[in-house]
Amino acid sequence: MASLDDISIFATLKARLSYLTDRQQVIAQNVANSDTPGYTPSDLKTFVVPGQNGLTPVAPTLTSPMHLMAPTQTASGAKPVATPDSETTLDGNSVVLEEEMIKMSQARSDYDAAVSFYQQSMQLLQTAAKRPGS
Repeated sequence: MASLDDISIFATLKARLSYLTDRQQVIAQNVANSDTPGYTPSDLKTFVVPGQNGLTPVAPTLTSPMHLMAPTQTASGAKPVATPDSETTLDGNSVVLEEEMIKMSQARSDYDAAVSFYQQSMQLLQTAAKRPGS
């Protein structure tokens, strides 16, 4: 039996929603560490439609047992990358709460738009599946 994931628009929306959820988690982690000395905020790379980037993912490898593990991939497969904000304090922390709140607001707005588009697409499918005259 076919599922909604078999329809490309729904698969893309599912991937986008997963990416935005992961991005909100990364931003929340930045906010939580806003007082941690030496902390550099992270963000996710820009969302790429699955199957259209043409690149094969590369897994990181530890070359020494003394190395720290890099942040693992998120549920959406996006990797957090260090993205210092515009200021760094004397203790080396480069989280700017105002910039993080702007990122969080944008992620929330994008999430709401994706959910709305998903709902409209579902309504369109329901309308198309109705019997004529009913």
